[in-house]
Amino acid sequence: MATFTFPRFQNVLSQRQPSHHHSSVGPPHPPIRINCSASREGEKTEESSATWREMRNVACGILAAWAVTTVSPVIAANQVRLPPLSNEPNRCERAFVGNTIGQANGVYDKAIDLRFCDYTNDKSNLKGKSLSAALMSEAKFDGADMTEVVMSKAYAAKASFKGVDFSNAVLDRVNFAKANLQGAVFRNAVLSGSTFDEAQLEDAVFEDTIIGYDDLKKLCLNTTISPDGRAELGCR
Repeated sequence: MATFTFPRFQNVLSQRQPSHHHSSVGPPHPPIRINCSASREGEKTEESSATWREMRNVACGILAAWAVTTVSPVIAANQVRLPPLSNEPNRCERAFVGNTIGQANGVYDKAIDLRFCDYTNDKSNLKGKSLSAALMSEAKFDGADMTEVVMSKAYAAKASFKGVDFSNAVLDRVNFAKANLQGAVFRNAVLSGSTFDEAQLEDAVFEDTIIGYDDLKKLCLNTTISPDGRAELGCR
């Protein structure tokens, strides 16, 4: 008896989980089992044996591949693990003032936590700052001056950057998934390794943007980029 076992996974991650709340996650699902019997009672004749083995092997291969591809996306979705949201007073006012060690590599003794903060139209506090490895998800930066910022390895999923000026910024390996970047200016900015899955990029400016070929191909798949933006990027 050959048995294929594939565990089920539950998405139990949350960016904010207050400690006084009990988890509502139920008991885990039992694993998926696919049994492929080597023989069946009543089918022991030499003539039927070869046919049955061939059909069994094909069926088991298809079922095993189906199970793996069905589970894998769930595992991938659970890769991002964020720390609890800080309850420090004046967190948003002080968070962007990072340490002095290893900033370009995102090495800090304390995380730069900007999640859910509002920096709308901020013209002085963010300009030229090092925000490497910053947690920026669901924060608001609309209209802010973020020229020359360094955001290596930052996590900015679902954040809003409408009309932000990123001129001469280093946006290396930033996760902009589902972020709102309408009208953002990336003039002479580095976008190497950054991802824009389901991001809104209407009227974004990409003049003289520095980006790798593979990253460019992925970025050009975003259908919200305006014709002018596509021309600046060289999308085909």
